[in-house]
Amino acid sequence: MATISTETVKELRARTGGVSIMQCRKALEEMEGDIEKAEVILRKRAGAVAEKKSTRDLGAGSVASYIHDGTIGALVLLSCETDFVGRNPEFINLAHEIAMQVAATNPTYRTTEEVPAEARDAAMAVFKEEVKDKPDDMKEKILAGKLASYFKDQVLLEQSYIKDESKSINDLVTEAVQKFGERIEITSYVRYSARD
Repeated sequence: MATISTETVKELRARTGGVSIMQCRKALEEMEGDIEKAEVILRKRAGAVAEKKSTRDLGAGSVASYIHDGTIGALVLLSCETDFVGRNPEFINLAHEIAMQVAATNPTYRTTEEVPAEARDAAMAVFKEEVKDKPDDMKEKILAGKLASYFKDQVLLEQSYIKDESKSINDLVTEAVQKFGERIEITSYVRYSARD
């Protein structure tokens, strides 16, 4: 069994958004000290934890704002289950980071499920024309990839986090679910701009 240093645990904890020290150490032990594999296993577990908690009631949260140069502003309601988590400084900071994301990227939709059928159909018509000369067995896969890529920047949860392109906003929320042990959801957001 590999010896796990405190520095390695700290690095893994930083990479995973502050997952508990015990969870980090356990993942490192399972992966025999390989930090890359331990990170993968923790992210996989975070998704499973978030899925289990997805039906719990949201009864608390935090409203955060971000204003850029007095010309662009955003408000975000990040919801959770309890006031204990809703008042946590790290939770409040996450809400602020998401408000900054909204101000910077101006997403059209919160989730992929909110994209209207008309918008999907219009995009699909354009992309079908683009792939008409591709082999039939590849068309469906190419179309799916083009649709996902097209809507990625328009859907808040699918966007790459502006401060770390390796993570999506959904990854940040999933990490918070694992960290706080509660269901967490971006319930609503609004963006204002003096330039529009």
